[in-house]
This record gives sequence, C-alpha cells and structure tokens, in this order.
Amino acid sequence: MIQAPPMNSPALAGLGWSPFFAEQMEPVEIGMVPVRVSVVHRSRLLAETGNGPVKLGLQGATMDVAVGDWILMDPASRMGVRRLERRTLLRRRGEGARIPQLIAANVDTLFIVTSCNDDYNLARLERYLAFANEAGVEPVVLLTKIDLAAGAESFRARAEALQRGLAVVPLNAKAPGAAIALAPWCGPGRTVALVGSSGVGKSTLLNSLTDKAAEEAQATGGIREHDAKGRHTTTARSLHEIAGGGCVIDTPGMRTMKVGDSGAGLEMLFAEITELAPNCHFRDCSHAHEPGCAVRAAVAAGDLPVDRLNRWRKLHEENRDNASSPPRRHSTSSRSSSTGVRGRR
Repeated sequence: MIQAPPMNSPALAGLGWSPFFAEQMEPVEIGMVPVRVSVVHRSRLLAETGNGPVKLGLQGATMDVAVGDWILMDPASRMGVRRLERRTLLRRRGEGARIPQLIAANVDTLFIVTSCNDDYNLARLERYLAFANEAGVEPVVLLTKIDLAAGAESFRARAEALQRGLAVVPLNAKAPGAAIALAPWCGPGRTVALVGSSGVGKSTLLNSLTDKAAEEAQATGGIREHDAKGRHTTTARSLHEIAGGGCVIDTPGMRTMKVGDSGAGLEMLFAEITELAPNCHFRDCSHAHEPGCAVRAAVAAGDLPVDRLNRWRKLHEENRDNASSPPRRHSTSSRSSSTGVRGRR
C-alpha cells in the first residue's frame, strides 16, 4: 500500500498541493491519496506522491486527464478515484480537431520559448500569448541563443511590444545562470510549463531547472542551420521537480497553434485595439472599411502599426471561425464518460 505524506506536508505543498485542492475532498475520501499526474500514457498514468513516483491505473481512456492534474488515488489498488477541479487548464486546438488537446493543468506561468534566429516569429508569439491569456496563466517570453545572435535587444523590444506588462527574458539556456534568471517565477508550490518550437532550447532549459544527473537529463538536439528548425527530442508532456522548488512541465515542440474560443485572450493581447473599438461609429465595426472607425484612424495617425491590425484581424477571424457551435463553456469539474476518473459537479 502506498504511504503518502500528510496533507499539510512540505513535500505535497512543493508539488503544488494547496487549500484549493484540499477543500475539494469529501469526508468519505479522507483515506484517499492525492497524487499529481506527471506523464499520460494511453492506458495508464505516472504520478508524483511527494514520496516518489507511482504507476496509476484508470478505467477506460485518459483523454480527460492532463499532465499537472491532481487525482485522488485508492492507496490499496493504486486506481484513480476522482480528478480534482483544476485551477487552470492549457488546451490546444489542433488542425481539424473537434476536441481541444489538453496540454497541461494547474500551471501558474507559461514560459514561451523562442530563439533569436529564424524561429523568431511575432505572429506565432501572439498565438501563444492568446493561448496563455485565455487560460488565465501568466505568460513569460524566453529568448534563447542570445549568445549566437547580434542585436539581441531588438528581439527583446519587439516581443515586449506585443502585450502590456509582458515579461521578456533573454538568456543562454546552457549558461549556469539560466535557472537563476527564471527564479522569480519558480519556487515551492509553483508550476511553470515550457512551450515553443523544436530546437529552441526547451530541453536544455528543463535540464537547467531540474539539475538532473547526466544519465537522467532530457536529451537535446541541434537545429538545421539553413532554416533554424529543430529536431523533436521531447515526444510527450511530462512533469518534473525543479531543483529550487516547484515543478516544470515540458511539452513537445509546436510550430502551429490554431485559436478558437479565445475571445478574452485576444482582447488582452490586443488591448490597444480593444480600447479603441468602443469609439468606432458602428458597434460591430470590423476595422476594415466602415466609416468612422477609430482603429483605422489610429493607424492613419501612426499610433497603431498596420501590421499589428492585420495580425489582429487574422486571429479575430480565425477565432470566430473556430468557435464552438453552439457556444459552450469548458467545465473543469464535469463528469466525463471517457475516463474512469470522475469529475465533480
């Protein structure tokens, strides 16, 4: 039988256990063991208990369970009994997929990793920012390979201009100080996730944050010099403990990300357009051709870059076309018929 640390133990708290989750437990579940999902396979899960990893069984598929979820486990059978309600959930809308792909749960900060080379793409960064905003997760842009780039400050300035208050951190992922630069967002009880294209240095950053022995370190790969595209070295999402406290969730490289049901995330990302829109003559102004458009007036006055408006229009239209029909709000506490872990109404 699994022996779990007490509910108020530093070991569980370090994994992210908090009153938010503890208060969801019902009296009949006091004997259950809370575990945090670290890897999701087709028919089984790996989870952290605070006393080491455990294989966790489930009845049925695991499509409604994400890395980072907290699950109550029967200590005798090691079977998941119930998934606790999530604080946050990162979901990705794949190409042509009807059901969004679950990326990570209960994340505090999303590290959006891009390198100072041909991988650097403002439009793609905006998609990641909308993705984080919609989930209620703090985004931080990490600029890697600054040791190989000329004019790294230019990369930083352009990224900072994408969203008000956005933190942008240039760093060399291989340098000893990389983990120190990210310390403000890490620490006991905190969870960060890494997203970005293959070859930008996510695995290297993971190794810096976790300070694992060489034989346990994540494999890293190089990039093709002619197009800066990397090889996939991470094939599945996984949760790891950070050397200085907290957890980091690693994800496979993603070069494309569709937006859908991300209206609030886009409003935050394009705050300057959101604030100008009420001044337009027409309430449903598309900011394309209508007279009395305050947004196009700002472009004409040089206060709003036209390429920024063009990118807003593309994402706005994509979000509209990919919206759920009929509109439905994702519930992190609903029951799922596809998994043996039941949600709480």
